[in-house]
Amino acid sequence: MPTSKTAAHGVARRTSEVSEFKFHELFMEELKDIFWAEKNLVKALHKMQKAATSEELITRLENHLEETKGHVLRLEEIFKMLGKKPQTKKCEAMEGLLAESQRIVADTADDSAVRDAGIIIATQKIEHYEIAAYGSLRSLASVMGYMGIAEILEQTLLEEKIADSHLTEVADSTVNEEAAAE
Repeated sequence: MPTSKTAAHGVARRTSEVSEFKFHELFMEELKDIFWAEKNLVKALHKMQKAATSEELITRLENHLEETKGHVLRLEEIFKMLGKKPQTKKCEAMEGLLAESQRIVADTADDSAVRDAGIIIATQKIEHYEIAAYGSLRSLASVMGYMGIAEILEQTLLEEKIADSHLTEVADSTVNEEAAAE
């Protein structure tokens, strides 16, 4: 197996050990990132729900808000499974997506289907980010042999995909047509 020397101590280490440590570190940083994202999404979903007018959209946002609270709890459980205290790391991507959702609400008329269409678009962008994050985390967990953690991440990934699908249904069933007519 290839070896490399550390500069500080001149101790030979297997390259795979160094890579594994960095890989685990990557996993932990991404876990902190999505934990921040989910915690902040709880607040944002509540605001979007209050700004929406379509009853179907309000219901979908309410359901996803409850799921998101569950995602936060699952992430806390994953940290515990790893023997770590739950920590967040500011997620720049989610911060931008959440700011965009706030702009959409601010830039559209109250009680309008256009606002609802904008909320759906903003929320689906968030869902797609989460789908990418959870899919990647699940893959990393599997490679490291954290099968229990991978299963938890898979469950959340599935819920994110379903939430995205439900938002598409709301947009296609009424909201987009109503928004186009305004």
